[in-house]
This record gives sequence, C-alpha cells and structure tokens, in this order.
Amino acid sequence: MDAYDTGSGARQGPGGREHPAGPGGGGTGDGTGGASGSPEGAAGPGAVRGASGETAEPPPASGPAGPRSPSETAEPPPVSGPAEPGPVRDAAESGPSAGTAESASGTGPATAATAEQVKPVEPVEPVELPTGVAALSPRYQVGALVALAVVAVAVCAHLGLVFLHVAPSNTLTKQHGAAVDEWVFPEFEQNWKLFAPNPLQQNISVQVRAEVSTADGEIRTTGWYDLSAEDGRAIDGNPVPSHTQQNELRRAWDFFVATHDSDDRVVGLRGTLSESYLRRIAVLRLERNDAAGPGGVVERVQYRSRTTNVEPPSWSGEKVSDRPTVRELPWWTVSGSGDPREGAA
Repeated sequence: MDAYDTGSGARQGPGGREHPAGPGGGGTGDGTGGASGSPEGAAGPGAVRGASGETAEPPPASGPAGPRSPSETAEPPPVSGPAEPGPVRDAAESGPSAGTAESASGTGPATAATAEQVKPVEPVEPVELPTGVAALSPRYQVGALVALAVVAVAVCAHLGLVFLHVAPSNTLTKQHGAAVDEWVFPEFEQNWKLFAPNPLQQNISVQVRAEVSTADGEIRTTGWYDLSAEDGRAIDGNPVPSHTQQNELRRAWDFFVATHDSDDRVVGLRGTLSESYLRRIAVLRLERNDAAGPGGVVERVQYRSRTTNVEPPSWSGEKVSDRPTVRELPWWTVSGSGDPREGAA
C-alpha cells in the first residue's frame, strides 16, 4: 500500500498524517514525539516514564512510517517530576531561594535576615569607683569633715599663738601675752639661738639633792643626783630619743637663769613660774630614783649647776679656763605630796 494513500483505514493526524498508534499514540514508528508538542499527546496513556523523569516511548506501531517534519522530530518538554541533580547556581543568579538552600547545606553564606539579627557588641566603658572621703557613706563623710575642720582650726590656732610668741611686741601680745605664754611654755617655746653668731661653748650639768624625813622621824640629806648625766645616758644610742629627755631639764634651767640675777633674785614676772617648774622636775626625778627610801618623805630640794668651758680647737689660739664654775641655789620646800610650796627656806 502506498505510504501516502489517504484511502487507507489508518487514522489521520492533524496534518493529514496518520497515527498508527491509535488514540493514545502520538508518535511515529521510530518513537519520536508528535508535532503538537503537548506532553499528554507526546506521552499518551500508554507511555512509560523512566526513573530519571524521561518518558519512555511505546514500541512503534506496525505499518510503514512516513517522512517526519522538523516539528515532529522536536523533543517534547520535560514532564514534571523529581528534579535531576545539577550544579548549584551562585547567590546572584539563584536569589533568595538559592541562598536558603546554601545556608541549609552549610556551605553558603548566612542570609540577610541572620546578618541583621547578629549585631556587633558595643564596648563597655570602665566605671571609676569613688575613692577617699567620697567612698564613705554620708554619715561617715560628715564625721570625717567635722574631724578635718577641728584639726584645721587647732593647727591654725597653734600657729597663730606661736607667731605671736616670736613676733615683736605689739598690741595683741600686750593684751593677751599671759594666754600666749601659757600655751607656748614650756613645750613649744621658740628662740633665735639657731642664728646666733656665737653658739654655746659650755657644758652645763644640773644636779639636785634632797632633805628626806625618814620613817623614824629623822632628817637626812641625800647625795647629789646628776640629772643631766641621766638624760645623756638615755639619749646615747637611742635613734629616736624622747623630747623630754633632750629638752625638759635644759630648757627649765635656761628659763630659770633668764628670770633670775646672779644672786638668784627674781627678775620679771616669770621668775616665780620658773622656780615652781624646777621644783616639780626635782620631785619627779627624786621619786624615780627612790631617793626618800621606804617610808621617807622629801621635805626640801636644792639645785646646783656645774659649768665647764669647751676647749677650743688648737688652731684657733683662743685660751679659756678649764676650771668648772659651780652655782648653788637655795633650798626650796616641797610638800609630802610633791606639790611645791611657794617661797624658799
């Protein structure tokens, strides 16, 4: 039979061509798809799909195959099915879906949403804690300020009184001289001997003895106690000697000499005060040395000084006497309690 015979019983296609495969067939005898390009027409009910998603063509129908047009030889579009593995497109080509796939697989960069959620940590500036008085509680701050104010007032008052003591005579010293002297003497007395052109060139030893009333009612006289030598022994080898050991006796004797004449008569208003000061020192030192003995009482005390010139250096050519000068004071009466009584015996 002629392949182009239209009088055959074969079913004709849309273009006058026959479709030997019957109602479900859409292909030629070699298995190519029909000209319509429809997936349903290409595959048909009798088509078998492969594992890879391609449609397997049914076996060719019996009968002669006619020439095919270019449209008949074109491959049909792929049928929807499982996607074949292929190369992953980059983020610029694939868009948000590709970025999500890469993030899910762990091989691509983080998404824009994740980048927005992760914010840089701002550095924390160190906090400066208060120190000193500011670190205390308000109650203790008030106490500290009050204490500082009291100390400042005391220091200013002390400096003012010492200034009035060393300053030349003025209206304030004339009106309040007694108050200034009570504060300054004897602990804070000031003088200008540091700048004297001729420093002291004598060694003065102050000694004292006492008349003691014993427990038997007798009166005995003690020997001389060298108070200057006792202070010297306490100072020697001591890196921080007491101010009392260094200056108490020396300043008391200088005070007495400055307020008495050569006959031991009081000169000025402070002479009586200097005598009382010396008597009190004598009683305290004698009690320390246990001069009265068991049951004894110190009734009277007597001072004397022994002054020796310091030998000048050999190159000076100066000649001084090496004989000591002794000065004895009168006996001063004291009470049994150690308080001095006014007047001399």
